[in-house]
Amino acid sequence: MDKFTTLTGIAAPMPLINVDTDMIIPKQFLKTIKRSGLGVNLFDEMRFDDDGNEFPDFVLNKPAYRESRILVSGENFGCGSSREHAPWALLDFGIRCVIAPSFADIFYNNCFKNGILPIVLPQEDVDKLMDDAERGANAVVTVDLESQTITGPDGGSISFEVDPFRKHCLINGLDDIAMTLEKAPSIDAFEAKASQARPWV
Repeated sequence: MDKFTTLTGIAAPMPLINVDTDMIIPKQFLKTIKRSGLGVNLFDEMRFDDDGNEFPDFVLNKPAYRESRILVSGENFGCGSSREHAPWALLDFGIRCVIAPSFADIFYNNCFKNGILPIVLPQEDVDKLMDDAERGANAVVTVDLESQTITGPDGGSISFEVDPFRKHCLINGLDDIAMTLEKAPSIDAFEAKASQARPWV
């Protein structure tokens, strides 16, 4: 997966609580096992009517937010089913960071495994960033994972916490497979030794 060090981009405000995974990517789009191509269906039922026409008032349909890289939302983001398609859809759309007061556990874990940084902040900090995000094209926010800071359009900075191991994986672009491959020399040596000791296996 792509490394995450510093991300600068438009932050989109979504002041909703309990945004569940069926809202993020509705069930009819779960037939694929590909991680790409789901961005067009992100928040499908909130973005489009039954004829495929955009709802102009939905935040990601507004011109200022079509290229958003950061999403600021309410508590319990990602609740509902455990579908990994939800972070896939966010990532394919271009969202690399979601900021909220709280997340559903499985969604939170799936974000890290797919190169998205979910940031938990106190409500008052989320409210400040939500206010910043309301600035449209001027809602440029920088998320620095190495220093664990978020810098708003006015230069104000907010610190956030992140698990050190998960931070290491994001900064180095390591998903579960990549972490296993880092141990490839040790795995190869073990298999060679095992083959010599038990050639009949």
